[in-house]
Amino acid sequence: MVLVVRVPAAPSRHRVAVWRELRRIGALPLGQGTWAVPDVPGFADGITRVIELAERGEGEVVVLEATGRGETDTARLMALFTAERQAEWGEFLADCGKFDAEIDKEIDKGKFTLAELEEEEQSLDRLRRWQRDLKARDVFGAPAAVEAEQRLKHCTERLADYTERVFTALHQM
Repeated sequence: MVLVVRVPAAPSRHRVAVWRELRRIGALPLGQGTWAVPDVPGFADGITRVIELAERGEGEVVVLEATGRGETDTARLMALFTAERQAEWGEFLADCGKFDAEIDKEIDKGKFTLAELEEEEQSLDRLRRWQRDLKARDVFGAPAAVEAEQRLKHCTERLADYTERVFTALHQM
């Protein structure tokens, strides 16, 4: 699907809201005000939200069903879309690394408190939501998705270990 988006420049909040929603659903920017998303059911709600946000800002969205002129065009769009997801998975993996480092830091400092445990649980929940959202829009299967799944499992195991340490420390008091 190709979305041609036109929203007046002022007030800017409407353009920003549309842009954020397009990024959130994983739309691929093709050019000024032109975006592409795979024609699969998982994107329908996001497209509807983009249209609603544009209309609130007195703009419009023209949604076109598009096909490439040949297999090369289709393959190129799939590759571009997958590259965008690959970059997002890269960011996700970096945040998994930060989570891992944070657990290491707390263990090294001996900071085994319920408050810190709650903070780490919230961080892991955020990673889980992010992974779920990325997986939903990664319809062509970016290579880093497999590693991301493994890293999230590792983060979950790290939190379980840290949780045990917190409760052991609390029961020794």
